[in-house]
Amino acid sequence: MERVLVVDDDPTVSEVVTGYLDRAGFAVDVAADGPSAVARAAARPPDLVVLDLMLPGMDGLEVCRLLREHGPLPVIMLTARGDEEDRILGLEVGADDYITKPFSPRELVLRVRSVLRRTGAAGSGRPGPAAAPLGAGPLTLDPQARRAARHGAELRLTTREFDLLEYFLRHPGRATSREELMHEVWGWEFGDLSTVTVHVRRLREKVEDDPAHPRLISTVWGVGYRFDPPPRPTEAVDGP
Repeated sequence: MERVLVVDDDPTVSEVVTGYLDRAGFAVDVAADGPSAVARAAARPPDLVVLDLMLPGMDGLEVCRLLREHGPLPVIMLTARGDEEDRILGLEVGADDYITKPFSPRELVLRVRSVLRRTGAAGSGRPGPAAAPLGAGPLTLDPQARRAARHGAELRLTTREFDLLEYFLRHPGRATSREELMHEVWGWEFGDLSTVTVHVRRLREKVEDDPAHPRLISTVWGVGYRFDPPPRPTEAVDGP
């Protein structure tokens, strides 16, 4: 049974969300503030966190940063404000998804299942051929172990960053629109495309030599993005 930690200072929201997640088959822990959330996550590590942005004492952004220090952990951010700046801030600190209040509890359950399915926490995992290790240039990725490295050094990627890198490695040289990436990587038919933009920027910061002048993940103006694997070094040929 997957465990979800719900962090919200509104008892009504916590009660409704907990009820829906419980009926959907999840084990649920609840915290009403940032310090309690960090303590509960340390005592009983969850598979996913539903985290309100506005919390007393310690806001959701700081809670997300602290949780991320202990390793990758899927986070769905709740925000009472629809401002794009708030959404981008949540994505910048590593949230995998966000929902703006007021929201449908059923939609939240679907989002939770979607994120867990992408991480492999829910379901039986991917079949053998799809789980083969991938690599290009300095990058290597193991889908089964969900580990990626650059020049042999392990990368600390969020759930979506890992999925995005895996998609790029599976489709080298292909220009892909943000809409298609949202469908293929996030599993959404529609949504805020700035989510894709922010995650591509964060991924570039971790895999590029110079993120300001990317060579691996190129922007295709008017289309989207393309992963360009570096050419293999040519072998020297001895002369006569």
